[in-house]
Amino acid sequence: MEQAIGIYKDRIVNHPLYKNINNIEDLKIFMEHHIFAVWDFMSLLKALQRNLTCVEVPWFPTGDADTRYLINEIVTGEESDVDHLGNRKSHYELYLEAMNQCGANTAPMQELESVLRSGASLREAFASIAIPQSAKNFMEGTFEVIHKREVFEQSAVFTFSREDLIPDMFISIIRDLDSQFPESISIFRYYLERHIEVDGDHHSNLALQMTSRLCEENPKYWKQATEAVKESLNLRIKLWDSALEAIIAKRTA
Repeated sequence: MEQAIGIYKDRIVNHPLYKNINNIEDLKIFMEHHIFAVWDFMSLLKALQRNLTCVEVPWFPTGDADTRYLINEIVTGEESDVDHLGNRKSHYELYLEAMNQCGANTAPMQELESVLRSGASLREAFASIAIPQSAKNFMEGTFEVIHKREVFEQSAVFTFSREDLIPDMFISIIRDLDSQFPESISIFRYYLERHIEVDGDHHSNLALQMTSRLCEENPKYWKQATEAVKESLNLRIKLWDSALEAIIAKRTA
């Protein structure tokens, strides 16, 4: 699979978006696009936990015990990690806190959360909230995976097309900004460095093991999983394209 999706991953890792983030205003635009991918990542994660374990009462052993361990281990880290002060917090909540620190607009994401909590569908929520179209398309793609794809495809998308694609260059840019504006960037820098420490190594290995167990040696499964990953990566590229366009538009306005 790695060879088949390599061109898509290269386009994300080498996207011109990163080198165009030169100040806090640029970073705000990036975060206002990226937050939706952070949130729906958590939704995909919970869909996997629901499909691979028992989350109902009464409880019964469900699926393979090793796979249950792998997904539950990832959920624990993503849903209840520690923030920069040592408090338990999900990575989504930590990201929102980082947005608030630098002055990014969290209202659309929080409004989306509120409307969905009230029982509206994703499509109904999109009709009433000002969200970048590329972010809507990205989330629709993720929820199509959640609702319509097999669990091995969900696992592959989670493993190969999500948050392990942040390049070293971007980390360096954020560290430079943090050195200039620590009162505005420190939480986001912590988020990224924590992400590298936990997601980029331990969680990536766990997810790879999970996908390998689910796809086994079945060529049909691996082929379907590869196509699902390509679609997700392509939507991520378009999300990055949109963020770059917004940064350039604001700069030239």
